[in-house]
Amino acid sequence: MAVSASASLSTFFSEHKPFEPNTEAIRQRLHRKGVFPTPKILHALRKKETQKAFRRSKKRTLQEQPPPLSEAQRRALEDDALFRTVSAEYGAVREELRRRDERVVAVSGRPWEGSKAVDLRGLASAMETPGGGRLRTEHLEELRRMLAERNEERFRWLLVNDEVEDTGGFVDKQERKVPKSRLLVGDEGNFRLLVERLSATDLSLHDWKFSRIMKQSGIFFTEMHLLKIVERLGVLGNWSQALSVVKWVYNEKQYKHRKSRFVYTKLLAILGKARRSTEALQIFNKMREDGQIYPDMAAYHSIAVTLGQAGLVNELVNIIECMKKKPSKTLKNMNRRNWDPCLEPDVIIYNAVLNACVPSRQWKGVFWVLEQMRHRGVKPIGATYGLAMEVMLKAGKYDLVHKFFEKMQRGGIVPKALTYKVLVRAFSEEGTVDEAVIAVREMERRGVVGAACVYYELACCLCNKGKWQDAIIEVEKLKTLHLTKPLEVAFTGMILSALDGGHIADCISIFNHMKGYCTPNIGTINAMLKVYCCGDMFTKAKELFEATKATYCRSKPESANGSSLQLDAYSYKSMLEASASAQQWEYFEHVYKEMTLCGHQLDHRKHSWLLVEASRAGKWHLLEHAFDTVLEAEEIPHVSLFVAMIFQTIAQQNFARTASLLNGMAHASLKVSESRWASLLQRDMGRFSMERLEDLLSYLQSCNVVMEDPVPNFFKSLRYVCGTRLLKDASTSADSYVASMDDDTLDEDDSDLESVGRIQDYQPGELSPEIDGGCIETLDGGHYRDESLQHYDSEPSVTDTTLDLLTAHIGTPFSDLPPASEILEKWRQDRIKDDMLSSRH
Repeated sequence: MAVSASASLSTFFSEHKPFEPNTEAIRQRLHRKGVFPTPKILHALRKKETQKAFRRSKKRTLQEQPPPLSEAQRRALEDDALFRTVSAEYGAVREELRRRDERVVAVSGRPWEGSKAVDLRGLASAMETPGGGRLRTEHLEELRRMLAERNEERFRWLLVNDEVEDTGGFVDKQERKVPKSRLLVGDEGNFRLLVERLSATDLSLHDWKFSRIMKQSGIFFTEMHLLKIVERLGVLGNWSQALSVVKWVYNEKQYKHRKSRFVYTKLLAILGKARRSTEALQIFNKMREDGQIYPDMAAYHSIAVTLGQAGLVNELVNIIECMKKKPSKTLKNMNRRNWDPCLEPDVIIYNAVLNACVPSRQWKGVFWVLEQMRHRGVKPIGATYGLAMEVMLKAGKYDLVHKFFEKMQRGGIVPKALTYKVLVRAFSEEGTVDEAVIAVREMERRGVVGAACVYYELACCLCNKGKWQDAIIEVEKLKTLHLTKPLEVAFTGMILSALDGGHIADCISIFNHMKGYCTPNIGTINAMLKVYCCGDMFTKAKELFEATKATYCRSKPESANGSSLQLDAYSYKSMLEASASAQQWEYFEHVYKEMTLCGHQLDHRKHSWLLVEASRAGKWHLLEHAFDTVLEAEEIPHVSLFVAMIFQTIAQQNFARTASLLNGMAHASLKVSESRWASLLQRDMGRFSMERLEDLLSYLQSCNVVMEDPVPNFFKSLRYVCGTRLLKDASTSADSYVASMDDDTLDEDDSDLESVGRIQDYQPGELSPEIDGGCIETLDGGHYRDESLQHYDSEPSVTDTTLDLLTAHIGTPFSDLPPASEILEKWRQDRIKDDMLSSRH
């Protein structure tokens, strides 16, 4: 044994003997180059040789022992081997056919007459005889059907048949197929074919099929050809394909030095039309790096309009600076001497800057633009003043809106319809509806052709002030104009404007009057559901909801246009709000089940209060279903859902589930303060007794609970509530609790005291909290601030551990209810039984 061990060790060291560089060879090599090395130089070179040898040996080891292949790589290798096998067989068949054809040609005709005298008709008939080696069409069809039945991804590429199409005729009594490119004669047909094939696919630039399509088109991509192809792709809305075409062409070796500025400018226009500002800015920066395609004024106009529509003010200012700068010395293809591409911004560029200031409400940028235009001698036009007015309108500077309009008139510029639209909206937001009417009548007196948007703004302004009869007159004028949107949209906007003004009765009158002009769509139905909800008209909301549902069910099998009245998620949400405000919890449950069966989900971050109120009214299984649905979607439920679920489990004495939920809140980093926990526990004291809270405290102290926020705050609040045996006066208890808190808690905010008092006096259905940064929206549209909601972290951190912990109770004894999927299936079966019973009656 010792001998064998020593032998194996010697073998190992012999195989792994360290590399020793040849010092003499290094010295001689340096001598031949005229260098006389010192010992330090030799040592450094020896070290480098050793490192090179080590890297070579490591690379060789990796090559000899390749890493294990994954399942996808193994499948790819198998497909590649299959492809090579099929290719080899196909090549052998073609080689055999070629040799057979040569033998047939050799024996056909007379040897001294040459190949022109060969009987081609007889040759064709000889090749098509049975067993002649020609692949028959029916055999290929049989192979295609066999592969289609297999329905495997690895055979999908064999079924692609986009290269040929039927000719519709017969040649020698057999159906032939020819390439499409031969059927379309000329470049025009090739352009159309290429655009159709690119539009029918979603291929990227790096896809090999994209390169194949471009090469098989047979087009020599000149400047005019590329302009036609890119323009047609832009008309079809395929901006990504147009971008890929330009990149692919100019990456090819034969077109690399034939780049065209006009092609890139056309591409910028297409990207701007598609509102792709990021891609357009990348193309523009690429143009500035190449002297052959350096941007001209048309390119600057295109990129400025695109950035202005996107609201990118800083990028637009950089574009203006680039116009006035000379290109860098490292510019490629800089072959022209004394070339100065510097340009001065014109009115189109400055108007684009004004357009970019609108969404960001940067009203001070208007004066900077006007100062720059005055300094450079650029005269403003009507669009300049119109955009300046729109910026001031968005910023709420109504006095400046009127000043710019007066300055526009003093300058002799005739205002257009869009300018009057901005003026009418300014009067509407100021509340001066009479001046808005006077402005529109002045527009008509001057002979300015009014646009539909002007009368729409005036109609909404009148409805907001309670003058819906006068708004109907404006709708009559609206019908005579060219409408870019259906008339239903105008009536829906009028209803919402009347609702914003607090005129509930006017909303109903507009809706009834609308039926004489057009049929309400689902947007109008949703607006009316909101009106009925804000007006506490549950019966009318229910009738409209059921009537809309019945109308859709009747029209669905008859016409394809029935989807215009199909209830959406907003419809169900509005009906749930109406049911909750009217305390109609049975119908609330019915609507929620129907909403879930139709595939819609309630946004738990905005409308969790609906489920919380339903659970307090006895519909706790709806809260359970919503909570499980959110977890199954791998999301973190809202903190209000967690709190409601904790209190529900306390009421059911399911303390194990309570501990699981508290751990889930800790892992999800949800924040709830001590005062918040205390106020919530005191509010729900009617649902569980003091003995139950004491049992919960004992259970939590004995089990393993994560002591991270908000669990410690919950423990402190629970100990405090359990320590007060008799809660005769809630406000006195709250004051004594806050007075007994430590200094750190008192330093948070005095709003905790207010939240305790508010929540103690809270009644179900009194508020409809849509939590958005601590702002609660009431049913009548008002708002008040609840600072205690600021303790909630609206963006919890989601991790796999958190989700695993939260979903651990599903399917375990901790939950007394089945998962959400089983509840959903039970509801679906109940609905089918109800439909069968109703059909029998």
